[in-house]
Amino acid sequence: MKGYHYVGLDVHKKTIAYCVKEADGAVLDRGTINATRSDLYAFADRLPRPWAGAMEATLFTGWIYDALLPRADALKVGHSYMLRAICASKKKNDRLDAEKLADALRCDWFPEAYMPSEDIRQLRMALRYRNLLVREEVRMKNKTAGLLMEMGAEYNKQKLHGMKYFRQLLDSLDHIPDSVKELTQSSHESAKYFEARQKQLVAALAQRPALAERVERLMTIPGVGQITALTWALEVDDPHRFATVKKAVSYCGLCSAEIESAGKRHRSPLSKQRNKHLQTVLIEAAKLSKRWSPAMARIHQKALDRGAHKNEATIAVARKLVAYLLCVDKSGKDFIEKEIQN
Repeated sequence: MKGYHYVGLDVHKKTIAYCVKEADGAVLDRGTINATRSDLYAFADRLPRPWAGAMEATLFTGWIYDALLPRADALKVGHSYMLRAICASKKKNDRLDAEKLADALRCDWFPEAYMPSEDIRQLRMALRYRNLLVREEVRMKNKTAGLLMEMGAEYNKQKLHGMKYFRQLLDSLDHIPDSVKELTQSSHESAKYFEARQKQLVAALAQRPALAERVERLMTIPGVGQITALTWALEVDDPHRFATVKKAVSYCGLCSAEIESAGKRHRSPLSKQRNKHLQTVLIEAAKLSKRWSPAMARIHQKALDRGAHKNEATIAVARKLVAYLLCVDKSGKDFIEKEIQN
C-alpha cells in the first residue's frame, strides 16, 4: 500500500486512541477521540487521503468498522491472539498500542482476521442470543424441579414441563405453601417463554433467503440438524477461506495445541483458540450422529478400537462432520450417502 497514510486505532468502550503515520514511520498525528459516531465521522473526514486503518478485534470493533469502512481506502481488523504477542512489551498504554498497530500495518505484518459482512454479523448475533435463551430455559426448568424437590413433592419427571400435567400437579399438592407454588409457577412460565422465544428466532433465521437453501443442503449430511447447519453457515460464513479440512478443524476447536522443543513433541488438551460456538454444537451433534448414522457409528467404534477414550472418539466423529460440512458447503451440492461408504 504505497503512498498511504497508516492509522492505528486502539478501540475501547468510551474512547479510541489513534496514531497516524506516514510510510517512512514519521508520526503525523496522535490523540484520543470519543467512541461516538459523530466524533468518528469527523475524525475520518479530516484524515489525509489515501489512508489505511487497523484495529484489534474486540466487542466494540463491529460498529466502528462499519462506520469507517465507507470513509477509508483500506481497513483491517487484527487477530486478537496474534496481536497480543506483537504488542507485548514492558511499557503498554493506549497511545503505544495505537502506534504499534500503525507500524504493523505500515510494515505489512499486520495479522488480519476475517471480518464477515454486517448482515451476517447481525444474524450471528441472533443465533448466539438464541443459545442464551436455551440456557435460561434449562435453568428455569431445573429451578422448577428443584423447588418441588425441596418440598418433598412427587412428580413425573418426563411430564413435569407439560402445561396440562403441571397445572394438575400444582392443584393436587395441598401440602405445599402458596408462596412456593407461585415461585414454581413463575419458573415454569419463564421456561415456556424462553422456549417459545428461541423457537421464533430459529424460525426467522431459517426463512432467510440467503440461508434457507444453504441450511437445507447442509442438513442432507447424516447427523446434521437445523441448529448445527445454521451455526456452521453463520459462524463460518465463507467456507472458501479454509484451504484445507485441517484449518477448518482447527477453527472449530477440535484439535490440540502442538508444543515441540529439542525434538520432543507434546500435545496439550483441546486448544482454547477456537470458535466456541461451533465447537459446542459440533461435539453435541457428534454425540447424537453416531446413534442415527451407521457410518458415524463405525468412525466412533474405530477410534475406540485404537484405544481412544470415548470423548476422543466423539471428537473423531466431530472432525469427520467438519470434513463433510466443508465439502458440501464448498461444492454447493447435496451430500450423497455412498460417499461415506468409500
